[in-house]
Amino acid sequence: MPETPDRPLGIALIGYAFMGRAHSQAWRTVGAAFEVPPLERRVLVGRDEAAVAEAARRLDWQEHATDWREVIAREDIDIVDICTPGFLHAEIAIAALEAGKHVLCEKPLANDPGEAERMVEAARAARERGQVAALGHTYRRVPALAHARDLVAAGRLGEIRQVRASYLQDWLVDPDAGMSWRLRKETAGSGALGDIGSHAIDQIQYVTGQSVTAVRGRLATMVPERPGEDGPEPVTVDDAAWASLELSGGAIASLEASRMATGRKNELSLEVYGSGGALRFDLERLDELWFLDASVPAAEQGFTRVLVTEPEHPYLEGWWPQGHILGWENAFTNQARDLLLAVRDRDPAAYSPDFEDGLALQRVLEAVIDSDAADGATVRL
Repeated sequence: MPETPDRPLGIALIGYAFMGRAHSQAWRTVGAAFEVPPLERRVLVGRDEAAVAEAARRLDWQEHATDWREVIAREDIDIVDICTPGFLHAEIAIAALEAGKHVLCEKPLANDPGEAERMVEAARAARERGQVAALGHTYRRVPALAHARDLVAAGRLGEIRQVRASYLQDWLVDPDAGMSWRLRKETAGSGALGDIGSHAIDQIQYVTGQSVTAVRGRLATMVPERPGEDGPEPVTVDDAAWASLELSGGAIASLEASRMATGRKNELSLEVYGSGGALRFDLERLDELWFLDASVPAAEQGFTRVLVTEPEHPYLEGWWPQGHILGWENAFTNQARDLLLAVRDRDPAAYSPDFEDGLALQRVLEAVIDSDAADGATVRL
């Protein structure tokens, strides 16, 4: 297994847009919140020399570079953090793992199962050398959702019977909203399904502890073309997705993902119903978890608001006194903490989800696409 170096861990971040900014914030704050190995934000990588130089200055990275291949070959780089569009994930992640680096890759793992399978092969070989291959499903690090998983695992909801999950946004409602890489199949793989639906599916499986075994799905592209640099350009991915999911423990889950839900800015909601209780969560109120205990008399039952800011709640040991709420960006810091501890302890299995989890989720996404192509037929995994 690779030894933890006797110097600060060197971080290289590839990509500096939306996710790159969020990850930069996490690397900046993790040492102040948690007892983790020391690190240095060494290199920010992007294709545009002037833009990445400005981003490195603004986001407080020591250096900038335009060639990720040269960066991953450097001996002072220990962790490669990949925040690029999905079509670039496989090439960069495999090369970084083969170069002996630990890797954090944003979700979804890849654009199709074939790419994901190659990434998993590289991750398995790297794991034998003690390297961590981590997948960035950051919402697992929201304390309220981690607490929800703990309640389910402890049996507080009894037998899980039904789950509802949705992720709704509205940034594409305007038909004149411009074209981007997220709207092209060759760069994004899929649309709302992979971009935000993957988060909802991951939470269904993470919180319940059950895996998806069958799907029935439908997709819709509501605005078939968007303004591009050279005129109208066809949209080749979905604007919205729906699915019914069968889970390994016998529960049934419903999924909805849309970037066309007028008035919804970033609403990931989860409802879990069991024989002994129920849970509700809404990302737009991410410090709150609503819990119903069905073991008390019916006259006393009702959803109780739990403010997940107590020291006993997941990750709260690094943050503020009770009642001092956290924000969306704190989950990225929690994620960086978990990765750094796995690296410190030379224990790849200590971090979840890994690339194999990403491949399993990619197969669920592909099954939804296949089901839609077959007019909503059931596809078994």
